Formats: sequence, C-alpha cells, structure tokens
Amino acid sequence: MRDLKNHQPSVDAPTKWMRVRVSLIGFAFVAVLCGIFARAVNLQIHQRDRLQGMARDQYLRDLEIPARRGDIFDRRGTPLAQSVDVDSIWVDPSLFENARDTAKKLSAILGVDQKELLERFTRGRRFAWVKRQVTQTEVEKVKALNLPGFGFAKEPRRFYPQRELAAHVIGLVGTDAHGLDGLELSFEDELSGDTARRASVRDARGRKVLTNGVEDPLSRQGAAVTLTIDRHLQYAAEKALLKAVDDARAVAGMAVVLDPRTGEVLALANAPRFNPNAPQGATADHFRNRAVTDAFEPGSTFKAFVVARALEDKLITEKSTFDCEKGRMAIGKHVIHDTHPSGVLDVRGILQVSSNICAAKIGQKLGRERLVENYQQFGFAERYGLGLPGEAKGVIPFPRAEISLATQSFGQGLTASPLQAAAAFGALANRGVLMKPYLVSKVVDADGLTLLENKPTELRRVVSEKTARTVVEMLESVVEKGGTAPRARMDAYRVSGKTGTAQKADPVARGYSDKHFASFVGMVPAEDPRVVIAIFIDEPKTDIYGGLVAAPAFKEIAEVAMPHLAVPPSRVVPVVEVAAAPKKPEPPVKSPVVAAIERLDELHEADEGSVRVPDLKGQPARAAVTQALTVALEPRLVGSGRVVAQTPAAGTLVEKGARITLELAGNLPSVTR
Repeated sequence: MRDLKNHQPSVDAPTKWMRVRVSLIGFAFVAVLCGIFARAVNLQIHQRDRLQGMARDQYLRDLEIPARRGDIFDRRGTPLAQSVDVDSIWVDPSLFENARDTAKKLSAILGVDQKELLERFTRGRRFAWVKRQVTQTEVEKVKALNLPGFGFAKEPRRFYPQRELAAHVIGLVGTDAHGLDGLELSFEDELSGDTARRASVRDARGRKVLTNGVEDPLSRQGAAVTLTIDRHLQYAAEKALLKAVDDARAVAGMAVVLDPRTGEVLALANAPRFNPNAPQGATADHFRNRAVTDAFEPGSTFKAFVVARALEDKLITEKSTFDCEKGRMAIGKHVIHDTHPSGVLDVRGILQVSSNICAAKIGQKLGRERLVENYQQFGFAERYGLGLPGEAKGVIPFPRAEISLATQSFGQGLTASPLQAAAAFGALANRGVLMKPYLVSKVVDADGLTLLENKPTELRRVVSEKTARTVVEMLESVVEKGGTAPRARMDAYRVSGKTGTAQKADPVARGYSDKHFASFVGMVPAEDPRVVIAIFIDEPKTDIYGGLVAAPAFKEIAEVAMPHLAVPPSRVVPVVEVAAAPKKPEPPVKSPVVAAIERLDELHEADEGSVRVPDLKGQPARAAVTQALTVALEPRLVGSGRVVAQTPAAGTLVEKGARITLELAGNLPSVTR
C-alpha cells in the first residue's frame, strides 16, 4: 500500500505565494492611496486658487453696466443730445439646432448680412451679438421666431432730438457709445460717465441674473454740457446758409454768428449737413466742420484790418486819398487789377468799392513787419481752443517780396478760418477789444459739481475805441448804394460789413485756379453791434462775388437775430396797414354717423407702415422720447422739463418714422377745480 503521507503537497509553498500576492495588492492599494492623497494635496493646496476661479467662472459673471452719457444743451436749456435706453439682441449659439437657417431668418428680419451673422455665431461659443440698438418692432419680430438661445439687453443709445441742427458742433457717437467727432469726441471723458461692474450669477441656460439689483443709473450719468449756441439762431443760420449754397450751386458754405461783447458763439453752421441719428450714407464732406477746421485765403475782408492799423498808427487819416490808377497797377513783373476801375478815392471809398490797388498802397505804408504784426494782433495764425477737434490755425507768412506785401494787404497769400475772421471783426465791433471766442458755457457732473465754466475773456486791445468806431462807420458804406454789398442792407437796422472774393490756390499748378471763395462779414446794428455774422461760400458757380452770394444770407440771419435778441431798430420803418382778411366760416358740425364712417376709414388706413401718435402730455422729456421711439416715431424737443403740447396731436395716424414735436416746460400749469 502506497504511503500517502509521504506524497502530500507542501503547505509552505502556497502560503508563501499568497503572502506575496497580498503584499503586492497591499502595496498597490497604498500606492493608489498615496497618489490620491498627492493629487488631493495638489488640487486643494497648489491649484486651489486656479480651480476656485474656474468654478466661479461656471456660475459667476461680472456684469458691466454702461453709464448713461451726459446730455448736451443749448444756451436756453434745449436738449441737443440725449441718451435713451433701447434693446440690443444677443444669442447663445450653442443652443442652435441649425445656425445657418437661424442666420438666414435673422438676416431677413434685421437687415444684417447672413454671412456676417454666421461668422459671429462661429466665433462666439456661448455669446454673440445679433444686432445692437434695435427698434421695438425688430424685437417683436425676433421674439415671434420662438427660437432658443436669444436674449435682450438694454443699452443706452445716443439720440439727437434736433436732428441735423448743430450736428457739426455736437458730433456723433459710435455703437459702443464712444464719441467719434465734434464735442462728443472732445468731451468724451466728461460725457461718458463711470461704467459700473456688478456680480451676477448664471442660470442653467447661461443667462445673467443680478443678485442684488442695479443702482440708480443717474448716479453713474456723465456730465451735462451747456453750449453758447442759440437754437433759434442756429436754425436761422443753417437755413440761410443752405439756401445760399443751393442758389450759388456752390460746393460748401460756412456761417458763424458771434456776440462781439462776450466772444460767445451763438451759431456755427456748415453746408452740407448730416443727421447724426442716421449718419449712414453721409460722406467725409458732410461730416467736416469747415467753419473751424478749414483755412483759406479770405480776400478783401482783410482790407478793414489794414485800414484800421494805418489809422491807428496815424499813417493815414479819414480824408487821405489814393490814386487807384484806373484799376491797373504794375509791381515788378506782376500786375494788380481792380474789379471796378477807379481814380482817386478816400479811405471810405476804398472800402466801399473794395480797391485792391489802394489797399496795397496802404499796406506799403504799413510795411512788412507792421502788417504781419497787425494780423497777429487781430487773432490770425492763432488757435482759440474752441473745444472742437481739428481747429485750424491759419498761416500769415512774412511778405519778403513786394508783390507778397501787396497781395497780403488785400487778403491773398495768407490763410484764415471763418471763426478767426468773425472774431477779428468782433474786435472792431467791440470798440477795439478782441474777445476770446468760446462755445462751451459750462460742464456740470451728475452731482451738480461744475467741472468747467467759461466766461467772457478779454485777450487784448487791438486798436483804440476811436479807430474801431471810425472803421465800423466807414464800413456802412459797403452796404449802401455804390458799395459792393447793397443786398446786405436792412430797412430797420444799420449794417456795417465787408465783402471778400478770393481766388483759390491750385496746389498742383502752384498758382491760382479759376475757382473762388466768396464771403461777407457784417455787424449789426452798426451804431452798437450786438452780433457779428460771417458768411463764406466755397466755389460758387452762379456769381463769384461775396456781395451777391454771401450778403443775402447775412441779411436773412440778421432779420431773425435782431428781434430774437430784442434789439431796438436803428431806424423807424413806416407801418403799412393791411386790411384784415375776411373771417372764414366755421366748418359744419359732423353728424355722429359721418364721424363714425370717417373713423372706420381711418382704421382701414392703419396698415403696417402707419402708427398712431401716443399721448405724451405730462411726461418727462426722457420718458416721452423713449415712448416715441418705441412706436417708431422720431421726437423733436423744444424747451426742457415735461411735455405740455405735442404736434401731431395724440391719436393722429402718421407714417412710421415721422417726426413728432414735443413742447416742454419746467412746470406744468396747475389744475383748477
């Protein structure tokens, strides 16, 4: 029998391997635990800040709340630029089922290029702007699509209630509410206000939700800018200038209305114009504020300053005479001509007929140094710091040659801006004292703190009071019979002024072209000037003379300015009685049936292109503007405060985009019961 005891397997071998396997597993577990511990230490200690930031980024966002841009007012408080809240549309592209189809639908509704929308959706994984500052109608159409991922945010939009009025002065802003031109650019820091950042959380769809609400937007509003511009005079200046440019078939025109006693710019007009509410389609020429940025050869208007200096230095007297040599005088190989040949003239006659030859002879008496110094004293080749971008300085070169001395004596061979010319005539009107022109009256922040305030500033006395009065009195002859600008004469007020007709330089041919620059600068009333009005017409084609193309615009503006400023007439104008017009019969009273039929007809007329005017009476200006824009109407504000009257009346059926005029007053009349 086999010995089974001797043939049993050894117990030590499996036990040994089991211990090895257990040890290996144990070591593996320990290694894994050590790795987990090391990873935990790394995440909790070394990468703690980074991971906390990533976690917060999943649900927290800093929401930027744009400040409301400050308002711009004219001298009487009429708003020229305001900000209103409008909707902007954004989207989360990750929620789209078909981005291309969505872009196609949005393009048809919003007028945005389909390819551009697709590019935005591709670039923005979770956020992309669809269109900013949209109308209420566009918002409703997008909501009607019932597509996922859309959001609507309120953004401040710049609104110009007076449309084109003073657009070159005010300028405009871009979509991001940053100034692009004019005072909007120059006073960007003051107008823009302080943008706020508030913590917000994101919901499951990525939408931002404020946890603590939003503070009053007025606390972050930009400063208000008040101008010296008078809205009524600005309107009159723009209207007269546009007519003058159209009548002369000119390239452009400029007008400056200045108070010579203070230096305040009451109107600053340019043609062509643009609407800052809808600048699309306007060219660079439309945006150019030529009255400030352009410098040109002014022509014969400079003869007034030559005569003033010669009288001041006693080189001539009022009775001095000069031979105008029948309209032709040779200087070396050059020949100077007069438009109207004359013989011997006194100083008044030289200004009246605008003789180049006699002005050149007076310039010769002054000499080179004194002529240049005289122009500089009158403010030429000097920037006034009006507060607008690109203010021109002009150039007064030293006349080394005899012909240069002669031509500079009648305003050729040097350059000046319309603003400088108006200010220089203002010195004559202000009894010889040059005042610094200024456009911004004051800048006040939302807390009522005055950041900037300009007041009348006397720069220097240019000539004596006697000389200034003498020259102004002489210049009255320019608008009388026999002068160069009888079209500037007014029946009720004495007018003093000077015409200018200058050839334009040709930079290519290095000479003068056949194009001209016509101007008239006048003061009214001449016995005590309240305004200086300067009119400049660039490249007129019907007539080239300032007395024909510029003087009528001066008269049109002056006829508005004098009664508006309550200036008493210089002369008594006989009153012609006009028979009263026959009283029109009262319209017959409509029956209720006829009225109902007419009302039914009106309802049928109310198609998609029409809208009924809402009742805005009693509302604050900002609320009224917002409500008008909501129903696709363009409001135009007159005054400040609350709405007391509106045109058209509430309930009137008008086309979308029509203008509605809102008259505002500081206090509503009390109601008597």
